[in-house]
Amino acid sequence: MRLGKRVEPAPSISLPIETPRLIIREFAPRDLEALHAYSSLPEVTQYLVWGPNSLAESKRALRAFLDDQKDKDRVNFDLAVLSKQVERRGAKPRLIGAVGLKLTDPDNRTAEIGYVLHPDVWGHGFALEAARALAHAAFRDLGLQRIVASCDQRNKASARVMEKLGMRREGAFRRSKYIQGAWRDEFLYAFLAEDFPA
Repeated sequence: MRLGKRVEPAPSISLPIETPRLIIREFAPRDLEALHAYSSLPEVTQYLVWGPNSLAESKRALRAFLDDQKDKDRVNFDLAVLSKQVERRGAKPRLIGAVGLKLTDPDNRTAEIGYVLHPDVWGHGFALEAARALAHAAFRDLGLQRIVASCDQRNKASARVMEKLGMRREGAFRRSKYIQGAWRDEFLYAFLAEDFPA
């Protein structure tokens, strides 16, 4: 009897990921209202290439996240970030934003990380906590060599998150990305698996 070639399963990230304050999981259809609550805000999207979203745009974004989950050769991992800190006893963790990883160069085991949170929770270290947890899982589960991130040079808060994460600034690019109707300058940050604490 001839055996066929063994098919290796596509690499994936083990989910959910839990940190002391957060749960990071796949998006679900029920998340539309919470997703739209932050993605529709100009202050959230002012430095991003998308948004502020109409409800129809948020629906399309959520549909894309759900479609990516079914992709056999998945390269986009857009994940919901939930806070375990709740206002009343017995309440469920609430969705406060997203963290994402895109495999930009699988042959060279390189991916790009990003994050976005509702302004109600800015300034509490949630972006750093979520990005650190996802980076750890990506290095471990996907065998990555390098993770990069970029931000509009005016987005000081995002640059601080990357620096606290241990990323190094590797570049400063002039008018490299078209954001909200204008060309913007960007910073590029990166770290290697060997730089990342276990």
